[in-house]
Amino acid sequence: MAGLEGREQPRGDGRATASRWSPTVEDEHALKALELYGDPTEAEVPLPSRPESAATARRLVQVVILRQWGLTAKTTEDAVLLVSELVGNAVRHTGARVFGLRLRHRRGWIRVEVRDPSRGLPCLMPVQELDISGRGLFLVDKLADRWGVDLLPRGKTTWFEMRVTDR
Repeated sequence: MAGLEGREQPRGDGRATASRWSPTVEDEHALKALELYGDPTEAEVPLPSRPESAATARRLVQVVILRQWGLTAKTTEDAVLLVSELVGNAVRHTGARVFGLRLRHRRGWIRVEVRDPSRGLPCLMPVQELDISGRGLFLVDKLADRWGVDLLPRGKTTWFEMRVTDR
């Protein structure tokens, strides 16, 4: 849950449970993902186009932004949420077997890219309060400083960028 890492969240039955994502809890899994799949700052990392790959992408983004680049937990949390949305779109809407994940950092900016073989463009749709789906690009549009799509000869890269304060 964005902005609520490490806090107790009430359940419908009155019990509390810990938030699902926390930088400290995920560290070990994130480092294992980096070893297993490779470093998305050095080259595009291919991931299978399955829903569970969103967790792998989140872990890779987390370990790179928080540990390698030393950026804030808030930046990490937002980027983790947004990469999950881009991966979800690639898995649900492209029919691809594999998608690629790449992360870039330059002074004052980070960029997260998800490449897939479809040339179909994502569409930012109006979102209503009670909608249960279709919020992915809405979140990207609200939380990222810039986002877009680069068409490629075979597919596209959907990306977002966030301003950061380098340490």
